[in-house]
Amino acid sequence: MKVLITGTAGFIGSALALRLLERGDTVIGIDNHNTYYDPALKEARLARHANHPNYTHLRIDLADRQAIFDAFKTHQPQRAINLAAQAGVRYSIDNPLSYIYSNIAGFAHILEGCRHNAVEHLVYASSSSVYGANTTMPFSVHHNVDHPLSLYAASKKANELMAHAYSHLYNLPTTGLRFFTVYGPWGRPDMALFKFTKAILAGEPIQVFNHGKHRRDFTYIDDIVEGVIRVLDTPATPNPAWQGTAPDPGTSSAPWRVYNIGNSQPVELMDYIAALEIALGKTAEKLLLPLQPGDVPDTYADVTDLAEQFHYQPATTVAEGVQRFAAWYRDYYTAAK
Repeated sequence: MKVLITGTAGFIGSALALRLLERGDTVIGIDNHNTYYDPALKEARLARHANHPNYTHLRIDLADRQAIFDAFKTHQPQRAINLAAQAGVRYSIDNPLSYIYSNIAGFAHILEGCRHNAVEHLVYASSSSVYGANTTMPFSVHHNVDHPLSLYAASKKANELMAHAYSHLYNLPTTGLRFFTVYGPWGRPDMALFKFTKAILAGEPIQVFNHGKHRRDFTYIDDIVEGVIRVLDTPATPNPAWQGTAPDPGTSSAPWRVYNIGNSQPVELMDYIAALEIALGKTAEKLLLPLQPGDVPDTYADVTDLAEQFHYQPATTVAEGVQRFAAWYRDYYTAAK
């Protein structure tokens, strides 16, 4: 297939591009290479696949409507995966408008590109953050998600609603994937694992929010990529049993679906840190702090639908995944010196 992926200098996008290229697909990658975190890491990720004969890279911004329109018109992808977004819950508290430009306007441009160029299936990144104030565990796509706790979460919920409108009006198959705390080699420096590793190796204290009482459904990057590809290969279809009198939030009478994609085995933050201490061979000095604004205490993915319909089964334990990350981190930053 010819697949357009946004965010291909990013953590998930780069890993996904590699896997699709390995299986013989043609990939058109889009990334704006912004400075939200170290651009050198983005360039290093991109270097892994930039010279592949079936890869084309476009340095453009989702908010640039004409550039996105031209990318779709020129390359005519059969399918599209939107992973580019302004990320981060805490960053959204101080910089809300950046989420409107990238996550709302930018996603609208992707939808328009798909609509006007006969794209067969759009898969896009949503987030576990959409569950917001929900406390029923595990989180299910069949639960109501109308109470976001950050603008980042609200922008991801908006993406799901926008996709539904396009699926309904233009018969565009769309599938949203609610990612649950993705981690692993080549990850994002603004994520806890990256920050913890950097501080521990430097002999500095780590900030442990909510006094370490968080539980997170940590999901290893390879397991995420496997799930995305399985979904990509099967365009969304309408649910024939859907009824407006008792609407199911996770399906539709339109070719629109949303799925949780997570490990479905929440881990205490202190246990996650313990796994990192073992991987690094060092004990962390912990600075215990209260819950941060916009954060939720726990995440736990119900992946029943994804497992039943796509035979999705994460295979990487947290101990294994953290060990692989720690080894990559040491290799990468030793080579960078």
